[in-house]
Amino acid sequence: MSAEGASASPIPIEDLTKITTEACQNALENSQGYEHDNVGAWNSQIINTVLKALITATAPTEASKPPPYRFTVNSTIVQQGVIDPSVAANGTLSNAGKRGMHSASGAFWDVNRDGMWTFKYPGAEERGMDVVVCVTWFAVV
Repeated sequence: MSAEGASASPIPIEDLTKITTEACQNALENSQGYEHDNVGAWNSQIINTVLKALITATAPTEASKPPPYRFTVNSTIVQQGVIDPSVAANGTLSNAGKRGMHSASGAFWDVNRDGMWTFKYPGAEERGMDVVVCVTWFAVV
């Protein structure tokens, strides 16, 4: 996990972690593994759940005021290789079928009000997947 821009986070990082973890859990709750036909729906569900929670958590108390932040949420689901303990080093699932993955983001913004946060959902590995969610926020002035 990365806490880039955490000092400017519109909600506490602990809350953001909880929201994102629950969004991933709910999206993948009926999956046993990577299912190409369902990945788009899983990503959409994760993104929409996180966005709705962020909008609700940061909504101004006065209806006439504009929202204080704009958000982008990106969800990436990557299929791990074949998970077969018999071919894994030491027979351990964590050593079977791993593929490399690297993701990076950059932005030009106000470092005092804008930021980004990246989260890797740990519950996806047991399903043969990696799920990485990135949230970016921009303060509205």
